[in-house]
Amino acid sequence: MPSSLLSLLGDLVSVNQRLTRLAARATGSSESPAVWRTLSVLNSGGPMRLGELAELSRVAQPTATKLVSNLTERGWVNRLPDPDDARASQIAVTTAGADALIAWRDELAGAMLPLFADLDTDDVAVLRRAVEIIGQRADAAADLAPGAPVTASLEGQS
Repeated sequence: MPSSLLSLLGDLVSVNQRLTRLAARATGSSESPAVWRTLSVLNSGGPMRLGELAELSRVAQPTATKLVSNLTERGWVNRLPDPDDARASQIAVTTAGADALIAWRDELAGAMLPLFADLDTDDVAVLRRAVEIIGQRADAAADLAPGAPVTASLEGQS
């Protein structure tokens, strides 16, 4: 990988984290980012066991247990029987949880709109294309085990 691409990808990850923190702060919400990350993981990944949810949400399993309990009380997730193991359950996002996630993303975007409102159509097109490229690559790598090389997931991507 050329060092310029390596540097660009490092900058991309860093600026994304900065933008996310700025957007969350601009909304004034005191909601934990782990709540939204957990709902997002379930929304995109479908029902899963608690251990997998904890891993993908990047929280410890006891934290995931608390999150799921709180989200269940709010009606944003529910427990379903695991089709592969009658003794286990899976966690799934509910319609209310998916709606809350959409509302949160809209709130974040609205908070950031003033920073980007002056972009011309060419710059908006560049951002749109960047989101497409990053989304395609992230989707291709989403099912990989932690630490696995992403090259296999990108076969056929261009």
